[in-house]
Amino acid sequence: MTARPLVAVLDYGIGNLRSAQKALERVGADARLTADHDLIASADGVVLPGVGAFGRCVQALDTAELSDTAGDAARVAASGGRPFLGICIGMQLLYEASEEAPGSAGLGVFEGRVAGLRGDVKSPQMQWNRLESEPGHPFLAGLPEEVWVYFVHGYAAPIGAETVATCDYGERVCAAVARGNLWAAQFHPEKSGTTGLQVLHNFVDSLPGGSS
Repeated sequence: MTARPLVAVLDYGIGNLRSAQKALERVGADARLTADHDLIASADGVVLPGVGAFGRCVQALDTAELSDTAGDAARVAASGGRPFLGICIGMQLLYEASEEAPGSAGLGVFEGRVAGLRGDVKSPQMQWNRLESEPGHPFLAGLPEEVWVYFVHGYAAPIGAETVATCDYGERVCAAVARGNLWAAQFHPEKSGTTGLQVLHNFVDSLPGGSS
């Protein structure tokens, strides 16, 4: 029996981390919710979920002594090394800062500042929305022609060279980013039905020991 790829889901005390872990298990990963540095170092891939507020997540990462671990793992992935996946606030944390929490520094893997949703729309966005993605990127491979995913957020990353998907919510909003083996989604794959599971499968498939 082929061993499942080991995925370290960073456990820093923020709610709802287990749902990401369970979804990764469904698509074939040995996903472990952990703050153990040795286990994280030995994992085939690293996942940084996040819910709630940017500043609270920054503080929680610091308290769990996982800020440097997360930042280093994300930078290695961006350079083509071990895969890393950020989800929701876990994507926002990859940027330098957020206007939601002045004075709280992000991991700074990507340049720019997360900003509040603009336009004549309700904030936060709590709904299914259509994804408009860059064709051919492996992060979003195997998805149907019309892709709907579930969002819960009041802030969004800037649109830049790393942006591989957007949605329309009063304006064009950054929905997913990628650089090298660093992938991240503003939407929640674990709450997005079969489409979200396909996205997570794509991540697991990118790991050593992953299989199509």
